[in-house]
Order: sequence, then C-alpha cells, then structure tokens
Amino acid sequence: MTSILAVVLVLGGLIFFHELGHFTVARSLKMGVSVFSLGFGTRLFGITRGKTDYRVCAFPLGGYVQLVGETPDAELPEGFIAEESFSRRPPWQRMLVVLAGPVFNFILAWFIFWGLAYSQGVQEMLPVIGQVTNSSAAEEAGIIPGDRIVEIDGQSIEIWDDLVRRIESNQGSPMKVTVARGRELIPIEVTPRLQEKRNLFGEVKVVPMFGIAPSGEFSSRDLGLLEAAVQGGRQIWEVSGLMITGIVKLVERVIPWTDMGGVILISEMIHREAQNGLVNLLALTALISINLGILNLLPIPVLDGGHILFFFLETITGRPLHPKVQQAALKIGMMLLLMLMIVATFNDILRHFR
Repeated sequence: MTSILAVVLVLGGLIFFHELGHFTVARSLKMGVSVFSLGFGTRLFGITRGKTDYRVCAFPLGGYVQLVGETPDAELPEGFIAEESFSRRPPWQRMLVVLAGPVFNFILAWFIFWGLAYSQGVQEMLPVIGQVTNSSAAEEAGIIPGDRIVEIDGQSIEIWDDLVRRIESNQGSPMKVTVARGRELIPIEVTPRLQEKRNLFGEVKVVPMFGIAPSGEFSSRDLGLLEAAVQGGRQIWEVSGLMITGIVKLVERVIPWTDMGGVILISEMIHREAQNGLVNLLALTALISINLGILNLLPIPVLDGGHILFFFLETITGRPLHPKVQQAALKIGMMLLLMLMIVATFNDILRHFR
C-alpha cells in the first residue's frame, strides 16, 4: 500500500504541478479557466470559486486545466465572455500559457534539489587512488593505491571530478602531479596515455587516462541556503543535459530502443525508492519531473512543444496554420506518441523475461 500510494502521489503530483503551471499563467493573463481538475473521470467533489470549478476526480493519476475558448469555434461556458478566450489572445500569450507547464516541472525539480542540498549537504568523492592499472602511466610514474592527488600543474584538486577534468583536458603533455602519501607530499610527473573509454551511453571514446580508479571515499559538505539553491540549479542543468543527450542518442540508435521504458518502469522505480527512504524518493521525483518537462518541450504535435511550434510559426507568418494542416499534424503526433507508448510498455513487459 505504501508503494501504491507513492506511485499515485509522485505521478499524480507531477502532472498536477504541470497543469498548475498552465493554470497560473492563464489566470495571470486573465484568460478564462472553467475547470481545474485533480485526476480524471467522474467528479467526486469540489468547489467553485469565481467561475472556475476546482474538482477532484475518481482516477487520481494526473489532472487537467480546461481553458475557455481553446479553439475559435469553441462554445463559451456560461458566465464567460469572448475576451477571456484562449484562442483570441495573441500568439505570445498562448505560448506563455503552454510553456508554463514544462517550466513548472523544472521549478518543482529545482525546489526538491534545493531542499535536499540544504538538508543533506553534498556528497563529494575524494581524489584518493583505490586501484592502479598494471603497466599504466600512473604505475610507471610511481603512483600507488592510497595516494591522494592534491595538485596538478599547480591547480588544487579537491574532488575526483576535478581530477578527471584535468586529465581529460590534457593533450598528451606531461603533467606535474603532487600526491599526499601519509604525511609526505611527493611530486610526480605523469604523461597520460590515450586509451579507449566507454561513456555513459555505451560509446567508445579515446581520451587521455592515467590508469587509476577511485577508492570510493566520500566527504560530506553542508551548504547554506543560497549555496543550496545554486547547487539545485547546477543539478537541473547537468541532469537536463544528460537527458537531452540521451534522447539524441536514442534517435541515433546509439542507445537501443529496447532500453526505453514507460509508466511500468517508472512505477517500479518509484516502488523501489519508496522502500529506500524519503530522500531517495524525492530525488527520483525531481528526475522524473525534469524528464516530464523535457519530453513535453519536444516539437511533437499534441505535446506542449508542438503547440509552441504552432504559435511560433503564427508569430512569424502573422496568421495561424490552416486548420487542416494543424489537424493532420495533430493526428501524426498522436500516432507517434501512441507508438512510443506501446514500444515503451512492450519493453517494460519484456524486461521481466530477460
């Protein structure tokens, strides 16, 4: 029951927050909103404030915002006037309303990362050597397990990522390395060698390497409120970059389509992290929120990105796309989206038999 509740709260909450973005910007621009629903299906209960029906429906996964006059020929609900119609507003206002959904997903992820960074601090891997590859540049230079890299070419090395960046930016020239061994600081000269390395997406790249592996020692660092906010923004940037690259690699077939997952996989991940504690569950929620924001910005009709593309073209040309063109694009987009959902669900099911 705990896992089921976690799935409902995470998925329902993320979609609800997405719709909250559309609602907030629409109302700030004085557009009419007839319904703001938490969930789908039969209306269970709710209240009416102003001219908007705030309701809770039977199926809790998600929600929706029903804007007034979404199409030029749409009939206005009772009590609303033509000036409140979404379709009568200039393209830039409609674009802002649609864009607000994905933006709110990024804002939610930022708040989660911010809160986690402030309450938990940051865990950083120390530049302590745990393993040295035989016949590697590091072994020949005299580096041994237990050494801690404190400086390279006069620049301080605080964490393992600093070490990796310094080595991989080298063009094959000797590097002056200072290692701490016990209480002694030892200067060593190491010339990294070009070697093949498999990256996160399975691609083989040739990069300069010492031939070392970390010991796995971490340090924890507390952050102030402002530092945590900056850290949250940095995490948004890094995760978004990885996800966008992943989508590109999926299209390029670097990542096989069989690796793509859907709602079943996401639900299983939520179930697993719910067992590991609130911190892990919140971190996963932030990742899914970023993913939801990025996917909705893809220029595929029926998604927010597709509508933004329509409004952008309308801004450039001075007139909306022909209704038949829009309808055809929406049908193609819907077919593409359904195909992706079927493939993802099929992969989720087959994954249990592999």
